[in-house]
Amino acid sequence: MEESRIRDFIILGGGPAGVSAAIYAARGMIDCFILDTATLGGQLNWTETIENYPGYLKISGFELIEKFREQLENLNVEIKQFQEIQKVDLTKQVKIIETLEGTYRAKSILIATGANPRKLGVPGEKEFIGRGVSYCAVCDGAFFKEKNITVAGGGNSAIEESLYLTRYASSVTIVHRRDELRASKAYQEKVLNHPKIKFIWNSVIEEIKGNDRAVTDIMVKNVKTGKIEEYKTDGVFPYIGANPNTGLFKGQINLDETGYILTDETMKTNVAGVYAAGDVRKTNLRQLVVSASDGAIAATDAIKYLDEVFEENSIPA
Repeated sequence: MEESRIRDFIILGGGPAGVSAAIYAARGMIDCFILDTATLGGQLNWTETIENYPGYLKISGFELIEKFREQLENLNVEIKQFQEIQKVDLTKQVKIIETLEGTYRAKSILIATGANPRKLGVPGEKEFIGRGVSYCAVCDGAFFKEKNITVAGGGNSAIEESLYLTRYASSVTIVHRRDELRASKAYQEKVLNHPKIKFIWNSVIEEIKGNDRAVTDIMVKNVKTGKIEEYKTDGVFPYIGANPNTGLFKGQINLDETGYILTDETMKTNVAGVYAAGDVRKTNLRQLVVSASDGAIAATDAIKYLDEVFEENSIPA
């Protein structure tokens, strides 16, 4: 199915950046919709508690998504969920997005496709996904009640998820390649004195071992001494960063060496009419509030772009 009309603005991704962009676009009276490969909310679907978003002392990811949905419905923004994108063509004035369900065309688009958790890339990791290896504490934490869990990483995500896992686990061991955490001071204060949490510093996981049912051990290497030791564990949760979902756009827009999209301060890419926002773009801080801000900026500039480039009611070639 090929949609006949050409949209003003199509938003790829229904996370905070995409939702924010849709709100600003709809209020700017341009024809837009959100296209997502999964469900609305992005990584908020796996976020237990949010404590740093303005207006809320504490709110769950699910609750915030429902507020997003309510606001979008109030603005009559269409949300096309679970649409697997096969191909995009950004080279022409009218951009083309092909999915398994149909083909869509737009005068401008926003790429807000986010990022996926980075893998450790060690033996046993792939083999034990779903049998002790997990990238989502909120999704799988309850399966580790009274178990001993290992978390890899030292940033905000690793510490936040470690704290969450303590409600189920007997103990949580954080393996970090440095001798100090990269997480914010607020998180560090919580985790360094937690009775259930201990640390293995200056170390990385070299291998994940187990039996035919589940993870049983990890091999840990000290990066300073080179010494490798074996530790018992029932689960491994890697939080060592993320990889941007930009594979579809390679060769069409400028990316940095790690695959993040390069933009200017108005979220423009190097291709006219193509914007990027949120975790998918190169930025110094990847947080909910930043993604929401990115989306608002991108939509506002897209409205200006549409006004300047396209005459009212015109259909470009």
